[in-house]
Amino acid sequence: QVHFVESGGGLVQSGGSLRLSCAASGFFLDYYAVGWFRQVPGKERVEISCSSTDGTTTYTDSVKGRFTIARDNAQHTVYLQMNSLKPEDTAVYYCGANLMRTRCSAGAPAHEYSYWGQGTQVTVSS
Repeated sequence: QVHFVESGGGLVQSGGSLRLSCAASGFFLDYYAVGWFRQVPGKERVEISCSSTDGTTTYTDSVKGRFTIARDNAQHTVYLQMNSLKPEDTAVYYCGANLMRTRCSAGAPAHEYSYWGQGTQVTVSS
């Protein structure tokens, strides 16, 4: 099976930090832009950060300066370091590979991405 495996979520107090991991299973990250998305119940899955194959990155405004995306192709893993967490960051976090792009397009819709995993729940208490 070809998919990502997300991990690292949990319950944290406002102002705290978490590091999410997204491990590729059955394929190589090297060829694709990889995005981190989050979804709350009843709403769309929304891209919050993306890592291009050339190392460039994008962030949505709400996480700029707080979250950092990093990829390690040798470990087939993309990370999301989340600092200064806020209650509004509470969501299920997913990563996906954009099979059509090597370079990120900020705010790309979820339907452009594939190989979704099961997600990891992040809950930030106030």
